[in-house]
Amino acid sequence: MHHNRDATHLSAMGRSLLDRRNFLGQTAGLMGGFSLLQLLGADSLLANSSKAKGPFRPQINSSDPYAARKPMFPVKAKKLLIISCPGAVSHIDTFDYKPDLARFHGKKPPGLPAVTFSGPTGSVAQSPWKFRPRGQSGKMISDLLPNLAEMADDMCFVHSLTTQTSAHPQAENLINTGSTFEGFPSLGSWMTYALGSENESLPAFVAIEDPRGKPRSGKNDWGSGFLPAAFQGTDFNATNPPANLKSSASQSPAGKKRAVDLLVRLNDKHLNQYPGDADLAARIASYELAGKMQLSIPEVTRIDQEPAFIHRQYGTNSGSDTKKAYARNCILARRLLEQGVRVVQLFNGSDASGGNGITNWDSHNDLEKTHGMQAEIMDQPTAALLQDMKQRGMLDDTLVVWCTEFGRMPFLQENGTGRDHNPGAFTAWFMGAGVNAGTSYGASDEFGFKVAENPLTLYDFNATILRLMGFDHERLTYYHNGLERRLTVVHGHVIKDVMA
Repeated sequence: MHHNRDATHLSAMGRSLLDRRNFLGQTAGLMGGFSLLQLLGADSLLANSSKAKGPFRPQINSSDPYAARKPMFPVKAKKLLIISCPGAVSHIDTFDYKPDLARFHGKKPPGLPAVTFSGPTGSVAQSPWKFRPRGQSGKMISDLLPNLAEMADDMCFVHSLTTQTSAHPQAENLINTGSTFEGFPSLGSWMTYALGSENESLPAFVAIEDPRGKPRSGKNDWGSGFLPAAFQGTDFNATNPPANLKSSASQSPAGKKRAVDLLVRLNDKHLNQYPGDADLAARIASYELAGKMQLSIPEVTRIDQEPAFIHRQYGTNSGSDTKKAYARNCILARRLLEQGVRVVQLFNGSDASGGNGITNWDSHNDLEKTHGMQAEIMDQPTAALLQDMKQRGMLDDTLVVWCTEFGRMPFLQENGTGRDHNPGAFTAWFMGAGVNAGTSYGASDEFGFKVAENPLTLYDFNATILRLMGFDHERLTYYHNGLERRLTVVHGHVIKDVMA
């Protein structure tokens, strides 16, 4: 056995590695290659990368299900604000400018259907509101939403969304849960399952109901479905805080503390007897959070403590009563996000009857009046919320998503005053952390009737939200009934142009 074999017995590659400069140079090249592979894998750009890595399941301590967790990828967005507008906002009267509507106003050009969701169709109708170029981007936005229009340069519009249904409940379910059926986890629940919360004393996910009540699909919009119940949204608003949080006034603070300490000891003792019972641990954690909320909720809902200029900015003292109440909800949304709540879903529209005579954006009759009344409620408070968050630096780590369940038709209904449901084309927009601001993606046709460029499903939409929040939608799963369930089912592609 020869231990002193000279370099002549080595291969050319082996001899080159004996040279220190060649060795260091090749090592540096290899390290660069490994780094490139890691980056490509993080963006799912390697062949079959998602399949090779398998499901990603957050490591959750059942006794502390709300603890903060890290995303799969490093991203800017740490929190999520969803502004949901039930009833279907008309894209062609807000953010999707279609000059051909004026050219064909009052006519019936070929190719448009004779009957839609609610019955026979009428003639093409131009928008009652004038569109103007906004900001440095020159984005055309209508006068229906003048305050939101001022933030055009902060928005990333998606104009080519489609959906599978023309019915409000099923469409709400689809955009919120990825399924037209009930019983599936909402986007907010997926996010809190994945990320937990930054605040141990407030719910990880809060759904702020419209002042007029719950949306058409109700609690399904923020439900946890087959995910653990700990990750469902907690619904309340500035007018109606969570019920049953008041403790007895006859009990002293010291007495309350002793009672809580005793409960903690009893719960720990009981849990130690059943160490593998995740449901018991989650139930205890839920009750402990409720106890903490007795102090945190009264504090975060003290909207009246905000300075007078904030109330003027949001409009809590002007306009309709519904607008005033919605403005207070917008302030509450900011306060919750400031306190580290992971997901806030703010609703503008309900299913119950309201004092202003309308309930949501579902304008089958008198479009100019009904959309106008809804815009009066939404525009100033929502714009103030976004401007306030921007001024405070909150958009640096908060992703904002504005959405509605489908669009509206470019022609009037046969009654001649409203627009019917349009699942074939509608608009949503993003703002904040990780977003390619001041841009638009996709396009509807010349009437806003069907998608003409880069058609997108709501699976694509939700896949993009998950990616902006740091997750691969194909790998973030939950094992249920023999299947690796995910928000996007077996569909979806990330809209990369949306990402900065």
